[in-house]
Amino acid sequence: MRITLEQWQTFKTVIDEGSFAKAAEALNKSQSSVSYIIARLQQQLPVPALEQSGRKAEMTEAGRVLYRHACNLLSQAEQLEQTASYLASGWETEVSIAVDAVTPISLVFCGLQAFSTVSPNTRIRLYETSLSGTDEALLTRQADISISPRVPPGFLGQSLGNITMVPVASADHPLAQLSSITENELKQHRQIVVRDSGTKREQNAGWLGADQRWTVSYFASSIEAIKSALGFAFVPIHRIEKDLEQGTLVRLPLTAGAERKIALNLIVGAQSYAGPAVQAVADHLLERFSHLRE
Repeated sequence: MRITLEQWQTFKTVIDEGSFAKAAEALNKSQSSVSYIIARLQQQLPVPALEQSGRKAEMTEAGRVLYRHACNLLSQAEQLEQTASYLASGWETEVSIAVDAVTPISLVFCGLQAFSTVSPNTRIRLYETSLSGTDEALLTRQADISISPRVPPGFLGQSLGNITMVPVASADHPLAQLSSITENELKQHRQIVVRDSGTKREQNAGWLGADQRWTVSYFASSIEAIKSALGFAFVPIHRIEKDLEQGTLVRLPLTAGAERKIALNLIVGAQSYAGPAVQAVADHLLERFSHLRE
């Protein structure tokens, strides 16, 4: 093979980062080194992959096809190295999990506790993510496993069951005094939303009709804001069961959309190359979530 993995990696990074300068920073190389590698790649290819458009290099039609194949090639090379490491050690020393904010975290910890009795020395790295941040952790291989409402293209997911999102407000909030709430009435009040934790692309989910909107990073912050009567929010019901029982928070009687079901999925990032620890963690999580599927 005339073209090396380093050349394909550099080509992919230039496209992903949008410029030679940013690619050089991501690869910890000088910009001149990145430019040289790309120039050599262009010389070795029978068709150009990039063309100059002003001060920016853009992909040609052939480049778009080559980019897709380069992504697959680099992914397989990385998985091959990981497999070699797994075979050498017999058991992964660390398993990373990205857990979307809507997930019942207590069930995750129960599954991890069960796994720890099998492999107490395997470290667990837990990423608490939301929306595209969960996908991003999986796509960038930051996480070996993700629990997410969405299965990204190219991955297979196993159903963990459904969770319920409900609109709630403080018992002191004006909305809590109404016997029936229309969408127009809801729009007149402040909505508290949880932001997308992704850095590459931002996603929205659920009802976002209010003009007044405060954005926070975690559901815990959202719930505290609601308790302070600062607004209303759509929240996973498992996070506020005690507050609803105590009357601190109340469910809002919407005329439509009073609750929403969200399907959770467990996704193993590199299913064919998953080592024994990753698979064991996945199995324990599936077992702990089994009642949500009943």
